[in-house]
Amino acid sequence: MLARYIVLLLLLINFGCKVDTNDGDYAYVGGEIVNPKNNSVILFNTKGKVVDSLTLDSNNRFIYKIEDINPGLYSFTHGGEYQLVLLEPNDSVMFRLNTYDFDESLVFTGEGARKNNYLIDTYLANEREAKRLVRYAKMEPEEFNAFVEKRRNKELTKFHEFLKDKEESELFRSIVESNINYNAYADKEIYPFAYFGNNKLIHIKDLPEDFYTHRKFVDFNAAHLSHLYAYNRFLFSHIDNLAAKNYYENHNLHSAFDRHAIDYNKSKLDLIDSIISDETIKNSLLKYKTRDYVSYNHTEAEANEMLNHYLAKGTNEEDKESIKELVCSLKLLRQGNPIPDLEIVNYNNTEHYLSTIIDRPTIIYFWSSNSKMQYRNSHYKVKSLKSVFPQVKFVSINLNSNDDKSWKSIINNYDFPTENEYKFKNPTKARKILAVNYLNKAIIVNENGMILHPNVNIFKSDFSEMLGNMLQKKHLIAKQ
Repeated sequence: MLARYIVLLLLLINFGCKVDTNDGDYAYVGGEIVNPKNNSVILFNTKGKVVDSLTLDSNNRFIYKIEDINPGLYSFTHGGEYQLVLLEPNDSVMFRLNTYDFDESLVFTGEGARKNNYLIDTYLANEREAKRLVRYAKMEPEEFNAFVEKRRNKELTKFHEFLKDKEESELFRSIVESNINYNAYADKEIYPFAYFGNNKLIHIKDLPEDFYTHRKFVDFNAAHLSHLYAYNRFLFSHIDNLAAKNYYENHNLHSAFDRHAIDYNKSKLDLIDSIISDETIKNSLLKYKTRDYVSYNHTEAEANEMLNHYLAKGTNEEDKESIKELVCSLKLLRQGNPIPDLEIVNYNNTEHYLSTIIDRPTIIYFWSSNSKMQYRNSHYKVKSLKSVFPQVKFVSINLNSNDDKSWKSIINNYDFPTENEYKFKNPTKARKILAVNYLNKAIIVNENGMILHPNVNIFKSDFSEMLGNMLQKKHLIAKQ
C-alpha cells in the first residue's frame, strides 16, 4: 500500500508542472494505468456523455483539463471497466489503478483525492454487503429491518466523524450520504423477493408497517445521483417491488409469482413513467427494464408487445434503436432456430465457424477479461457441470477485442483447459447478433446446432435440474 502511494506522489509531481494554480471553474483529472488493456481512457460527464477519449502516453499515463466544469460525478472507462470520480472546481485528481484488480487497486491523490478515496471505499463496502444479502435475507423481517438500520446509522456516524477533520462541499456530503442511505433502502426493497420467494411473495403485504418508512425520504429525480450504483440499485428494486404489489391485484392470491409475466413487466414501465420525471433517469430505467424482459426466452408476440409499450414511453432515440435491434436479434435466437454462424478463433489461432465445432449437445458460455470474478467462477462452475453432464460439450468464448496475449495469459495463469476455448473474430458484431448483454448468459444447442434455449444462467440454483430435464425431453441423452 505504501509503495502505491509513493508512486502516486511521484505521478502527481510529474504532472504538477502542467497544472495551473489560478482560480477558475476548471478541474484536472489524470492518472496511470498499470497493465493497460488498450491505449486510452474514456471520460464521461455528469450526464453520461463522452467528454473525450484520452490517449495514454509511453508511461501509460494521461492528464486532462476540464474547462467550465459542471461539478458532479464523472465516470471513466478502460478495457470494459467503469468507475466514478467526483470533480469540482479547482480539483486536480490523479489516480492509479491496476487492471488486474480494477476497483480494489484504485487510489486517488492530489486536490480532491480525499473525497474520492472515501467514495471508492464506501462503494467497495456496499459491494461486499450486497453479496451477503442472500444470507442476511434469512432473518425475520423485524430483525432484518433493525440490522439494516443499525448498519446504515453506523456508516453515517463514521462519515460524519470523517467530516470533522476537514470541511468538504455539500455536493460531496450529499453524494456519500445518498450512497449509504440508498444502499440500505435497496436492501429493504430486495428483501421480500429473497425472503418469501416466488411461492409466498403474496405475504409482502404482511411486512411490518415501518418496513418501508424510508420511502418517505426518496428523491426519484436526483439527477446528480443518476450514475450512482446504490441509487440505481434502489430504483430498480423499488420498481420491481411496486409492480409485485400490482401483480397480486390482478392474479390469484395463492398463485406463484411469475417475474416473467408480461403484465408484471409492463407495469414496471408504467410505474417508471408515472413516478419519474427526470429524462435521464427515466430513460435509463425504461431501457434496462425492457431489455431485461425481452432478453428472456419469451414468444415473439410478447417481445413485440413489450417493445411497443416501451417505445410509447421512452424519449431517448438512441436507446430506442438499441432495443429495436435487440428484439430483431432475438428473433433469430428463438428455440428451434440454428445458432448464428459466427467466426471464432481457438487457442491455437485456428479459425472456425461456430456451427462446425458443435457435434453434440452444447452449452456456449461467455466471459470477459475485465471481470476477474466472473471468468474464474464461470470456468469453475463449468468444471463441476462437466462431471454431472459428460455427454454435454461446453464451449467458452471470450468477448473482448484484446490481442491474443491478454486473452491467453488469463487462460494460462488460471490453468483453464485450452480445448474449447475461443474468442470471436469480430466481438462487437457477435455480441449484437447473439444478444449478449449479460456476461452470465449462456446458450444451449442440440447436436445439430439448433437452439434449445437462447438465454440461461449456469449459476442459477435450478440450472442442473433444468438442463437435465431439457436434455431428457429432447432425447439427447439416454435415460438413466
